[in-house]
Amino acid sequence: MAKKQEKNCRLGTAGGQALIEGIMMNSPNGAAVAVRKPDGSIVVKRKNMKRLKDRYKVLGLPFVRGIVGFIESMILGYKSLMESAELSGMLELEESEKEQNQGKFDAWLEKHLGEKMMGVISVVAMVLGLGLAMLLFTFLPAFLFDKINLYLADGGLIHFKALFEGVIRIVVFILYLFAVSKMKEIKRTFMYHGAEHKTIFCYEANEELVPENIKKFVRFHPRCGTSFLFTVLVIGILISSAVLTIFPVLGQDENRLLWVAIKILIMPLIMGVGYEFIRFAGRHDNAFTRLLSSPGLLMQRLTTIEPTEDMLEVAVAALEGALATEDFGERILNAPKAEDESAAPSDEPGAEGEAL
Repeated sequence: MAKKQEKNCRLGTAGGQALIEGIMMNSPNGAAVAVRKPDGSIVVKRKNMKRLKDRYKVLGLPFVRGIVGFIESMILGYKSLMESAELSGMLELEESEKEQNQGKFDAWLEKHLGEKMMGVISVVAMVLGLGLAMLLFTFLPAFLFDKINLYLADGGLIHFKALFEGVIRIVVFILYLFAVSKMKEIKRTFMYHGAEHKTIFCYEANEELVPENIKKFVRFHPRCGTSFLFTVLVIGILISSAVLTIFPVLGQDENRLLWVAIKILIMPLIMGVGYEFIRFAGRHDNAFTRLLSSPGLLMQRLTTIEPTEDMLEVAVAALEGALATEDFGERILNAPKAEDESAAPSDEPGAEGEAL
């Protein structure tokens, strides 16, 4: 019985994200990014996290911690993704290709506008991406329903507005995942995604973190971000239906923009409820949670691929880095040996490699 409690105390304590040729893992002790470099070594960078819920207790309350955690995860994930692109050598490759294909006008822009303009362009691209997401997941479903309800059903489908819009959002979400999963460039990232899940399962089972043990675990995890997004879409149908039942006037065609605005405003509530469900499902493995988690787990067949053993090594390095209690900064694992064995070792930190 004591052994079971020791095993279960790890449930829900570790999470992560697949990166470019690497993985970011986080735990109550902190976070770490592990990336496979072009020379075959693994660089592990430790990140000390200052979570808002630890500084402000109110942000750690149920249904509040979900949206706070989501925003923090997005920020950490974006920074980690950019860091992995640099560590993996992808930025250098893109820079080399850009120089080869760069025209005179592009060279002039880069010379005179520099990194500041590149930063502005990145922000604009992010805003446009968020705008496109809002268009696809809020305005488009409402627009389609209003037209179908007005011209094909003569207004008789008003009570099914939330359900119809929710189904449209789910269809768009699935089509997006399917399209992305077919991109060759994304395949390795999805393989690292599978490595992340299998490694976390191994850790939660209290088994030694070695590839031989990790391989036997499945790659579908109930606390995955894919499951979270799918859960949010389903919960959105339920909450939107309740709002329309209380305020049916919002379902009318002339109130479409108001309805879209309200859906955006209730998103924190929807995400908060979704987070609590994912958290509960991740900590309780029984027939009830498995049944409710099954649709999200099914979606992970699109976003995870069976990893290779070298990817599992990166996942282990990231998780052990996140679990470490000391702030080690940066470590290099499996560094290639110098051709000249008699050469004096480098004085640079981590030049000969370090084990976690």
